[in-house]
Amino acid sequence: MEPQVINKFGTMTGWNNITVNLFGRDVEGITALSYSDSESKENVYGAGKYPVGRSNGNYEAEGSLSLYKEEADALRDASPVRLTDVAPFDIVVQYADRDGNIRKDILRNCEFMADGVEVEQGDGSITTEYELILSHIEWNVV
Repeated sequence: MEPQVINKFGTMTGWNNITVNLFGRDVEGITALSYSDSESKENVYGAGKYPVGRSNGNYEAEGSLSLYKEEADALRDASPVRLTDVAPFDIVVQYADRDGNIRKDILRNCEFMADGVEVEQGDGSITTEYELILSHIEWNVV
């Protein structure tokens, strides 16, 4: 009998397969990462009730990351300015699969939108989500 394939994709990519590089070093004190992009589109109408075409609007990218306080403090210590004043930077995100193949996305021209701390009674560690503004995302960079 041939072995039954439960998942046609094999071992799935998970959090433990991601490397995030910020300011030239791999970030260890990161607990979450989110990024996406979109482009507004709308139907264009002429005679009749059906669209005669479609228009494309502005492109928009957004992102955020959550860092342990120790990681955020290290970023603050490495910079002579406030996090919100740091010059635009790129974030490189790499996804490694079981076969050693790497998929890489680059978040371009990122800046921190705010700085702060979020903590409450009972927390064993402190993490804060940092919203980013970015110009664009390069998906699957070779």
